[in-house]
Amino acid sequence: MSPREIKRHALLACGWLSLGLGILGMFLPILPTAPFILLAAACFARSSASLHRWLVEHPAFGVHIKDYLDGRGLRKRTKTVALLTLWASVAASTLLWVPFVVVDVFVVVTAGVVTIYLLRLPTSDSDAATRRS
Repeated sequence: MSPREIKRHALLACGWLSLGLGILGMFLPILPTAPFILLAAACFARSSASLHRWLVEHPAFGVHIKDYLDGRGLRKRTKTVALLTLWASVAASTLLWVPFVVVDVFVVVTAGVVTIYLLRLPTSDSDAATRRS
C-alpha cells in the first residue's frame, strides 16, 4: 500500500470516527456535535469527494458545515453548547478522573486553545441560517 493510500484510509477512519462522535454528541450532553462534524467534513474532503458531498448536503449536519465553509462561522447556540460541554468535560476529567497533573495541564491548555479558536470564529445569525434552509 502506498503512502498516499495509507493517508487516505487514515483520513477516512478519522472522518468516520469524528462523525460517530458527532452523532453521539447529539444525545450525550458532554460531547459537542459541531466540532466533530466539521472535523469529519475536513477528513472526508481530503479522502472521499462523495462522502464529503453527502455530509455537506445532509439535512441535519449540512447547515453547520455550509455556514462554516461560507465564512459565516457557527450559530450562537452551537458555540455556546460546544463551549459549555467542552469545559464541563474538562472539569470532570481533571477533577474526577485523571490523577496526573501533567495530563490535566495538557487537557486544560488544549481546551483553552479550542476555546480561543471557537470564540474567534464568526457567529452566524440563526434566523438567516434558518431562512436559507
